[in-house]
Amino acid sequence: MLLFKKLAITTLGILFSVSLVGCDISSTQQNEVKITGKTMGTFYNITVVGDYPGGAEQLKHEADEVLAVLNKEMSIFDKNSMLSKFNQHNSTEPMEISSNLADVIIASIRAGYLLNGATDITIEPLVSAWGFGPDKLAKFPTKEEIAQAKAKTGLDKLHVEVSANKATIRKDIPDLTVDLATVGEGFGADKLAELMDSRGINNYMVAVAGAIRSKGHNSRGTDWVVGIEHPSNEQDVGKHYDIPVCTRGQAISTSGSYRNYVIGKDGKRKTHIIDPTSGEPINHNTVSITVIGPSALWTDAIDTGLMVWGSEKALSFANDRNIAIYTIVKTEDGFKSHYSRAMQKYLDCK
Repeated sequence: MLLFKKLAITTLGILFSVSLVGCDISSTQQNEVKITGKTMGTFYNITVVGDYPGGAEQLKHEADEVLAVLNKEMSIFDKNSMLSKFNQHNSTEPMEISSNLADVIIASIRAGYLLNGATDITIEPLVSAWGFGPDKLAKFPTKEEIAQAKAKTGLDKLHVEVSANKATIRKDIPDLTVDLATVGEGFGADKLAELMDSRGINNYMVAVAGAIRSKGHNSRGTDWVVGIEHPSNEQDVGKHYDIPVCTRGQAISTSGSYRNYVIGKDGKRKTHIIDPTSGEPINHNTVSITVIGPSALWTDAIDTGLMVWGSEKALSFANDRNIAIYTIVKTEDGFKSHYSRAMQKYLDCK
């Protein structure tokens, strides 16, 4: 399996913080084809308004085929996957990879440089050092151990070359590894959207955990609506609410820090979101950031980096670039929400 972030609450995950809302079957006016399945260590869902060629069984078969290819290319849990072989490739010689894998890594590198290193797909040694890796054992590394882990990371040590006939990847240090946990769900959602488009489906919503793509309208002929999960304190579990968002044909994903954490020796929470620059968990009060954009790969690629920055810097960045984001910050008076100017039109659901 390709264990990715948004629904991996008990593992690497951030949270399944974008959920479908407003889908009351009793108000359905058109037929729907709905399926769900497992992929990447989480779940996927597809809703098609109208008919799908071959029906739900064919849709499930084709969706599983699309996602199976991605797992074989990008899973770090499948030791025979293309990405695992690169991570095991203890050499600085280039290795040929698929166009899919090249696309995801290139997008991730670009996002990392755009955010000045706040997101980094080579950060796994630091994630494991803090106990958020596959063994999931709470750890509190020393400064020396953090420095040793950081020495094994760095986007500047990773290189992808693409020509008309092939794509290759190489690393500057033999023990550099790549983990696509921050972008895999988004790319999966994009690929499912491509499948829908190729079959001539004009009204659909696809979701791989918290990464969502939609097109057209729902079964009632109105905009698709999803809900950004509002965090709650432990004593208020079950009393949270969703902030409704009209996707308007765009992709949406969320990064958050309030579910996956350990308690440090100082009694404070240590979130699983690691700042690649400091090598330590983020320590600000921003608990989630949602991004809307043209592709789920793109929103997935930047939402974690924006979380590393925190709400204030993320909002400044988004307003400067006309990017739609929604942030939630924990304060002494409870949770406060903020959003960029470009987000307003997605909150005006009618």
